[in-house]
Amino acid sequence: MSSGGPKPSLIRYSDPVIVSRNPDKRTPGARKLIKEQEITTMSPSQVVNKQHGSDTTGSEHGAQTVEETLNTILPPKQWMEEGQMFIQQVKSSPATRHEVADLSVELSDLLVNRQAREQGICPIRRELFNEVFDELIRQITIDGVERGLLLLRIRDEINMTFKAYQTLYESSVAFGTRKAIIADSGKVEQDAVISKLELEKRELEKQFNELKSESENIEKREQERRGVDEKKRQEEIQFLKRTNQQLKQQVDGISNKTK
Repeated sequence: MSSGGPKPSLIRYSDPVIVSRNPDKRTPGARKLIKEQEITTMSPSQVVNKQHGSDTTGSEHGAQTVEETLNTILPPKQWMEEGQMFIQQVKSSPATRHEVADLSVELSDLLVNRQAREQGICPIRRELFNEVFDELIRQITIDGVERGLLLLRIRDEINMTFKAYQTLYESSVAFGTRKAIIADSGKVEQDAVISKLELEKRELEKQFNELKSESENIEKREQERRGVDEKKRQEEIQFLKRTNQQLKQQVDGISNKTK
């Protein structure tokens, strides 16, 4: 039971009625007060039915009037204001063509004023269209209870399907969130592995550069050594050639003397 009065709605309600605590001091049109212990165990429709002196649970024939059916489909509102209880039922009078046109205009205005999304999931748009659907159920129920009850089944089926999709969506979001958390934790571990491998890579590159520099130094020293050895061999060859030439000249000189 709310307090401070109900919020505006697209569903057409009758004027609120005060529930007086003292039957002798009731204002005209006021309902008699039901005990608070009973209110806590009764639905709003049962409260209104009891105010009228009719309890559907104890009905002998089980038949419901249009007003009782409307109270079942669209339960009356209850709230406390300044220490008094108010009850407000949906209207049981048929809607005129002008009222239907006003409902369409009011819906369009509320969609704009409350900044409802035109596409996609929008709680505001869904709430307003639900209220319009309930108002149409109210209007059709007044003209024919059976059609109203059939629309009520359709409304409940739509709401059940929507809740199923909503549960599926929430489950998907939760699943995606868990996967994202797992991926993030795995990413941290992978980042640590990458950092470690990059450090090892830098160390190996440093060792490679050191070994390459050492190899180049060794090769340079080896080339210098080969150059020195080559020079020595050339000098020895030249020395041996000169020695051979001198010995040949000596042999030729000795041969000429003996002749």
